[in-house]
Amino acid sequence: MESRELPFVREMFDNIAPRYDLLNRLLSLRQDVVWRKKLVSAMVIPENGKVLDVACGTGDLSMEICRQKGPLVKVVGIDFSPGMLRLAREKIRRNQNTTISLLTGDALALPFGNASFHAVTIAFGIRNIQDKTSALRAFCDCLIPGGMVLVLELATPKKSRLRDAYLAYFQKVLPTIGRLFSRHSFAYSYLPDSVSRFPETDAFMTIMEKAGFSHVTCRRLTLGIANLFMGIKPR
Repeated sequence: MESRELPFVREMFDNIAPRYDLLNRLLSLRQDVVWRKKLVSAMVIPENGKVLDVACGTGDLSMEICRQKGPLVKVVGIDFSPGMLRLAREKIRRNQNTTISLLTGDALALPFGNASFHAVTIAFGIRNIQDKTSALRAFCDCLIPGGMVLVLELATPKKSRLRDAYLAYFQKVLPTIGRLFSRHSFAYSYLPDSVSRFPETDAFMTIMEKAGFSHVTCRRLTLGIANLFMGIKPR
């Protein structure tokens, strides 16, 4: 999500956008849908709350927020990939959703005032941001006191037979399938590399605390294949 430091990532997501949803479902065995639902179910906002969905991609999480939280909730989706946003706009139009607005933008230069949102979400995007502390501080600034941040990210399971099978799939099978369907030689090799470089759970929770969040927690999903991190902006 960091256009200033990783322009090749923006180009990569533009290129794979047409097949992005299909590959997400295929490669995660539809667990990505389950994980988004769990993120939204954990979100606590008022009936007429306002949510910022950073790295919104093709809009799946933004629309899930509207489905679960009701017609009065407003969602602003922001992403640095025009290709992803084009697909998100098509989905929103097909679903006749009038409560989601979309913007092209950078996670480190959010065009919003302080205390603008009741919740900030980012799903599968934080690992693409090199300066995670600055991004999380920007999220914190955007939140009202008492507001929530919810960060969904892929992870590597703890040492076990599952970990061995997961790594074999993630590092060998996934890039092959990704290249076959997306015809992009780099994208699905970049994915396992970016996940392997992501901070350990405790280390990322410390980063969240340094960025200004309190009551930081982590919920392991699907035997540790994904993590849902949550934090609160102090009142």
